[in-house]
Amino acid sequence: MSPTTTPSACNAEGDTTEPTIVVLGIGNVLWADEGFGVRCIEALDRDWQFAPHVRLIDGGTQGLYLIQHVQEAHKLLILDAIDYGLTPGTLKEVENEEVPRFLGAKKMSLHQTGFQEVLMLALLTERYPADVLLIGCQPEELEDYGGSLRPCVKAALDEAVQRAVARLAEWGAAPVRREAPPAEAEMVTVPTLTLSAYEAGRPDAQLACRVGDERFMLR
Repeated sequence: MSPTTTPSACNAEGDTTEPTIVVLGIGNVLWADEGFGVRCIEALDRDWQFAPHVRLIDGGTQGLYLIQHVQEAHKLLILDAIDYGLTPGTLKEVENEEVPRFLGAKKMSLHQTGFQEVLMLALLTERYPADVLLIGCQPEELEDYGGSLRPCVKAALDEAVQRAVARLAEWGAAPVRREAPPAEAEMVTVPTLTLSAYEAGRPDAQLACRVGDERFMLR
């Protein structure tokens, strides 16, 4: 099944008899490549519409607060920066029972610990998705507070979104290309934190130390 171009679907919530599909981007946009998953959700929301039973979630670093979204999902697609030990910018897909193992193998941040616990809790409560897909990107840089995606990781965004849309089409999400981005009030991502706004508003690295408080750093 391939994405359609008929403008007949949206991201709006509503009553539906279709099993819920949740698309979840997790990560911290303040730590360079850590924000990859959230930027993928932003791009999906900006360029695509989906059937009413599809939920796009900017999960950020919410950890256990995401449990309700996982429990309601019949199919779950996760986008995140994952340390696979590969070349930076490389995408890798992991499915179903392998997902918790990859999220916990080499944690890069607290959000991954929290989300691994979310999956385990959903399993224990017997409200675990029937299908889970993780599309992860190997980061290049994480220790850059206030930085943005590195070029190789930013270049992987389009392919990650294409892979996500292809799988969502297979799952019955009815993806449709938008003719225009959603209004700010309807955006999944907070407008002031979109990639373009974030990069335009941050100071140059020469003016602002991004790796911690320079008063406490060894010289």
